Amino acid sequence: MTDHRRTTLALLAEGGDDFLRDWIAEAGGAGADPAADGQRAREARTLLAALRSAVQGGARSDSLDDAAWLPARQALASLSGARAAAGESAADTSRFVLALKRPLFNSILRRHGDDPAGLSEALWSATTLVDRLAQFTVSTFQQAREDIIRRQQDELLELSTPVVKLWDGVLAVPMIGTLDSARTSLVMETLLQRIVETGAELAIIDITGVPTVDTLVAQHLLKTVSAIRLMGADCIISGIRPQIAQTIVHLGIELEGIMTKATLADALALALKRTGHSVSRART
Repeated sequence: MTDHRRTTLALLAEGGDDFLRDWIAEAGGAGADPAADGQRAREARTLLAALRSAVQGGARSDSLDDAAWLPARQALASLSGARAAAGESAADTSRFVLALKRPLFNSILRRHGDDPAGLSEALWSATTLVDRLAQFTVSTFQQAREDIIRRQQDELLELSTPVVKLWDGVLAVPMIGTLDSARTSLVMETLLQRIVETGAELAIIDITGVPTVDTLVAQHLLKTVSAIRLMGADCIISGIRPQIAQTIVHLGIELEGIMTKATLADALALALKRTGHSVSRART
């Protein structure tokens, strides 16, 4: 490794309180929000400690792939994840890392101020290293944001497809919105699990809130009904509006052997009858 690269790494390892203060100030940590300033200071201390650990472990400045850079990579990934969860942007997170250039440049200038060639080489080395750190931060930030979005989508799917126990032996799944493969798989898995847990003999799938039924949606419904029957239960599909009925006929989709009802109320009445219950109006 050339001397200017060693200089850059040595200065990172030697960075003290003045180094930290310059970094935090450059990152905007001297504003009117003490809580935000304190958070930036904690992030800078944690990341600088990880960088020192990497340098002491023999890290090279020309690549972040060495095992010695693992503490720094982990610290950057943690920083990205925390900021993504807090709703901050990738640009702000990257800018925080890029602010490391100011204290690093100042340290290099003090060491190589009387050596123009050495100064130029050391500054280039520092720029390249910090840019790599910032690029890694952006990559991990994007991954963290995608993970958050994926978890939120899964949570929304679970909320939008509840399995409700109506009474002993009867479950209901009110479907709202467009049905796709992922959502149908989740409904099937959740419903089958609830059938096992409750010993239900009948499940009502209400599609009143499903805007359209095409061949793909119908196939999803048929697969769900087949899975329910394999579990020893039966199924009623309710919410078959006139438009949906016409679409199903036009597409040539066969629902033979599947109980269907126009409304959820009709399905509930059939479910009561199938399970030996009855409802009567109390006289006043």
